[in-house]
Amino acid sequence: MDTLRLNKTENEKQRNIETRTIHLKKSEGAASIYEWVHSLVFAVAIVVIILTFFLRLVDVSGPSMLDTLKSGDKVVITNFLYTPKDGDIVVISHGAVYSEPIIKRVIATEGESLDIDFETGVVKVNGKVVDEPYIKSKTLAGDNEIPSVVPKGKVFVMGDNRGLSMDSRSKKIGLIDINNVIGKARCVVFPFSDMKFLG
Repeated sequence: MDTLRLNKTENEKQRNIETRTIHLKKSEGAASIYEWVHSLVFAVAIVVIILTFFLRLVDVSGPSMLDTLKSGDKVVITNFLYTPKDGDIVVISHGAVYSEPIIKRVIATEGESLDIDFETGVVKVNGKVVDEPYIKSKTLAGDNEIPSVVPKGKVFVMGDNRGLSMDSRSKKIGLIDINNVIGKARCVVFPFSDMKFLG
C-alpha cells in the first residue's frame, strides 16, 4: 500500500513538472512572439518617420523635365532643413492655379535679379548667364510677367524641356511660395537603368 502511494506521489510530481515545463515553454513562446511583434512595429515606425520627415518617393509624370527626368521615373526627395537654391530640382505641391504637384528646376530665388531674353533663350540671374547644359529646347515666353527681382519668400522655376514645360512663365503656376516646395530631388531610383544622382 505504501509503495502504491509512493508511486502515486511520484507520478503526481512528474505530472506537475511536465505541466510546469509546458507552461514555461508556452510563456517563452509568447514572449518570443511579443518581442518579434514589438521589433516589427518599431521598425515600421522608424520607416514611417524617415519617409515623413527625411525621404519621400515621388513619380515623375509628363515631359516637362526631359531629358533630365522622364515620365515614370521614381525620384527620392528630401525636405529636412531644406532651403531652395538655384539649379535644384524640386517637387512643388501646387502652383498659383494648378493644384497638382509638379517637379521643376529652381532658376532664381528671393532677392535675385532675373532676365530672360526670349529671342535668344538666354537666362541671366544677377546679371550672369546661367549655364544650362540640361535644357532640351530654347526658353520661350509664356503668358506670365517675368519679375526683374524675385520677391521675398518666392522662387522662379522652369522645366528643362522649355518648349513643353508649364512653369513660372505661366499664370497657372507663377512664382512659387517657398512653403509650397515639398523637397529637393536627390536621385532617380527606378527604372534601374536610369538610376542616377541629381545633385
